Amino acid sequence: MVKIRQEKIDRIADYIPEQKIDNGPEKGELLVLDGVYLRGYQISGSGVGQKGHPVAHAHLRYVRPFPKNLGEILQNYKKVLIPEINNGQLIRSFVMFTSWMQKDTNKIMGVPITKTELVEEIKKYL
Repeated sequence: MVKIRQEKIDRIADYIPEQKIDNGPEKGELLVLDGVYLRGYQISGSGVGQKGHPVAHAHLRYVRPFPKNLGEILQNYKKVLIPEINNGQLIRSFVMFTSWMQKDTNKIMGVPITKTELVEEIKKYL
């Protein structure tokens, strides 16, 4: 029964939209992948992506299951940064989904990660 239920969940991916890159190049050095709060940040317009470092941003709308094409998108970037304002639940899901480790940055203080903090974190990985 457990395997049958898992198959049902996996088949949901057939009905959800494919993942898209919201900002930045389709291939590059770094993909910033978030689940909630970066939606309006315009990472590629923050100055980081304009200094010769191709930085892209994608907003995850579906986590369980992930969109079917997410693995293909991840292969187009050397590194994936996942900023979270919790203890890293999204990165744990990613470790189960992919065979390679992404970078994460966590902030557990009850306040969001600021744009300046995020840009500094991006610079570390470039």
